[in-house]
Amino acid sequence: MTDLRTTLLVIGGGPGGYVCASRAARLGVDTMLVERDRLGGTCLNVGCIPSKALIHAADLFSKALRQSTDGTCGVHVAQPRLDFGETRNWMDGVTAKLRAGVAGLLEKSGVKSVSGHARFLDGKTVEVTGDTGRMTIHAEYIVIASGSRPVNLPGLPTGGRVLDSTAALALTEPPSTLGVIGAGYIGLELGTAFAKLGTKVTLVEAAEDILPQYDSRLTRPVRRRLSDLGITLKTGTRVEGWDDATGTLTMSTSDGQDTADFDKVLVTIGRTANTDGLGLEELSLRMDGGLIHVDDRCTTSMRGVHAIGDVTPGPMLAHRAIAQAEVVADVVAGHTAQWDRRCVPEVCFTDPEIVSVGLSPEMAEAETAIEVSEFPFRASGRAMTLDDTDGFVRLVCRASDHVILGVQATGPGISELAGSFAQSIEAGLRAEDISATIHPHPTLSEAYQEAALGLSSIANHG
Repeated sequence: MTDLRTTLLVIGGGPGGYVCASRAARLGVDTMLVERDRLGGTCLNVGCIPSKALIHAADLFSKALRQSTDGTCGVHVAQPRLDFGETRNWMDGVTAKLRAGVAGLLEKSGVKSVSGHARFLDGKTVEVTGDTGRMTIHAEYIVIASGSRPVNLPGLPTGGRVLDSTAALALTEPPSTLGVIGAGYIGLELGTAFAKLGTKVTLVEAAEDILPQYDSRLTRPVRRRLSDLGITLKTGTRVEGWDDATGTLTMSTSDGQDTADFDKVLVTIGRTANTDGLGLEELSLRMDGGLIHVDDRCTTSMRGVHAIGDVTPGPMLAHRAIAQAEVVADVVAGHTAQWDRRCVPEVCFTDPEIVSVGLSPEMAEAETAIEVSEFPFRASGRAMTLDDTDGFVRLVCRASDHVILGVQATGPGISELAGSFAQSIEAGLRAEDISATIHPHPTLSEAYQEAALGLSSIANHG
């Protein structure tokens, strides 16, 4: 058995893990990274990246279909054709290039990469089992960045006709009919994409509305688009049973039982942390349910052991893992750093997209007196030139001084403004700061300025 030593060992090569490892190495820390599957983790290989690629391809095909019937903005095409094999090859090419980029980054940074499954022997020692055998790695610092995986629905184990998000993104052809269980962001993103590719989609949600974490003003444009796409939406509906042989899903509502037949069923009811199988029972870690408790330096209750990303409490988002990775790399390198983020942006790549940064009006109102301003995209010149005016930008400010507490928005391409919204909150800006900043015309960003002007002065186009 090989016996190795390093200063820092990172378990997991996803966005949090590889950023932590490469940053620490560039800061002069002797670093190793262990990944049991493919570099880039869930996000790059079977999550964020391929799903957004699928969404983009589906948008292109959907627009082509519209152009082939009534036309769009005077543009007409004849007989659009979908070659999903080519779509798959393109999607795989995107992930392959990014994965190669991660490998190159680690090599350039001086990180030693190891392939295999890691298991703690104690707080300073990890055993790695891979194709070439076993090795023991001793490290002064260890970072748990093992990510998460989809949750199975009891009675519907993944396999056969039942898919999780990973299996859905690996399909070689869009199914004729698809039942999507869970109308959260994953279910809506993938369900909408497959509907645009020609699949007959039914969304099944136990709650009374889609995206329960958002208010109805934000989700209303998405609901309208679901209807336009011919997606059947069943809210307040629970799954009672599944027959894989016949493809029959049994559901219950307040009105009684119902059944529907599907070629495939996609389960998107949440994700769970990959903390099992790591040998955490060998450590004395404080847990928050199935998640690892950490302090503002992302340190666990055991000195020298850190945890970042989906294995810790908080939204399971790649950019949160990356931000925590930067903190840990700096701490291990001897620099002063701590987790003091005021907000973590949340984005749903639905149609239209939804962004939420900071506090919602309800959350902010529970803490202080607030003022709220909205600007609709139907009054935006840029949105009109994009032929997509459904949505708005909402600004939530403290009433006493107009400090920005939250921004919510829905509309075409609104995800690209999420960073600007977050920066405003992190910097403690006021509505007056945004309204006094010249925003280029015609752009969607003007809606942010107009919403700010609604509080600080007078909206120019409101």
